[in-house]
Amino acid sequence: MTETSRVSVIIVNYNGGSLLTDCVQSVLSNQPQPDVYVIDNASTDQSMMQLHVSLPSNAPVKLVYNTENKGFAGAANQVLANINSDYLVFLNPDCVIQADTLAKFCTVLDQDAYQHCGMAGCLVRNPDGSEQAGCRRGIPSPWRSVVRVLHLNKLFARHPRFNSFVLTETPMPTQPVEIEGISGACMVVRREALQAVGAMDEQYFLHCEDLDWFMRFRAGGWPILFIPQIEITHVKGACSRRTPVRVLWYKHRGMIRFYTKFFRHQYPSLLYWGVVFAVWLRFSLLAIPTGVQALIQSLRTEKKPQPMPETRLHKP
Repeated sequence: MTETSRVSVIIVNYNGGSLLTDCVQSVLSNQPQPDVYVIDNASTDQSMMQLHVSLPSNAPVKLVYNTENKGFAGAANQVLANINSDYLVFLNPDCVIQADTLAKFCTVLDQDAYQHCGMAGCLVRNPDGSEQAGCRRGIPSPWRSVVRVLHLNKLFARHPRFNSFVLTETPMPTQPVEIEGISGACMVVRREALQAVGAMDEQYFLHCEDLDWFMRFRAGGWPILFIPQIEITHVKGACSRRTPVRVLWYKHRGMIRFYTKFFRHQYPSLLYWGVVFAVWLRFSLLAIPTGVQALIQSLRTEKKPQPMPETRLHKP
C-alpha cells in the first residue's frame, strides 16, 4: 500500500460477482491511484477470485477475507485503524466511478467554503442513466415515513409539513449544497470528521448504518455535502439478490433501531409503537411475495444448463 495516498477506498463485498472487479478497476483508473481495501464477508461466489487474478502484483489493493459475514459496518470498521488518508471513500462493490471522480471530490472538499463539511456524496445514477432514489434525501423520521406511505406529500404538495424525505422529484441543484442525507453507496468522509464522530454503529448489520451516521455527523457539527457535478453508476441491489428476504429483514430491523435510537423520546408512545407496528407490517407484506418470487427464480435457474467457467478467471 502507498504511504502518501490522500484517498483510501473501502469496499465491503458479499457475492459481488464480476461487478466487484469492475468496481475496483474503475477505482484504480483514478490518478493518483488510491489505496484500496476490499473486505470480503465470507462470499460463496467467485467474486474475490476474479478480482485477485485481475490485479497486477503492484496494485495498491489489500484483500481482507472474513470467515463470517460481519455486516457492512462491522467489515468496513475493521480496517479504519490502518488508514491515515485525508479522505476515506466507502464504496459499494456494485458501483462504477469515473477516472476523475476521486480528484473531483478532493478538489471540492479542499475548498475553504467546504472545509467544515465532514462527508460528501454525489449524483448516483441507475444503469439506465436515471437518478437513483435515495441519491439525495432527507432523514426518514417516523413522521416523514408516515407522510410518504400515505402519500400525504401529494395531497398537501405545497405545505412544508408534508414534504417527503425523497428529493428525487425536486430540482437538481447546480452547485454543491448541504443536505441531510446522501446515498450510502458512495460516502466520502473527511478523516478529521471520522475521528470526531466515530465509526459506524455495528449494531446495524445491513442498512440504516448510513442514516445513523448522517444523524451523528450533523449533530457533531460536520454537515453533509451533495455534489451534483460528480456522477457514478450504481447497480442497486446486485449483491443482495440471492437473499432478498433476509435483506428485507435486516433493513426493517435496522429501521426500528434507528427510530428507537434517535426518535423514541420525540414522539408519544402510541405513535411510536404505531410506527413500529407499521414497519413490521410492511416487512410482512413485502417478504411473502419477495420470497415466492425468489423461489420461482431459483427453480428456473436450476433448470437451465450450467454455463462454462468464465475465461476471465484464468490468467493468459
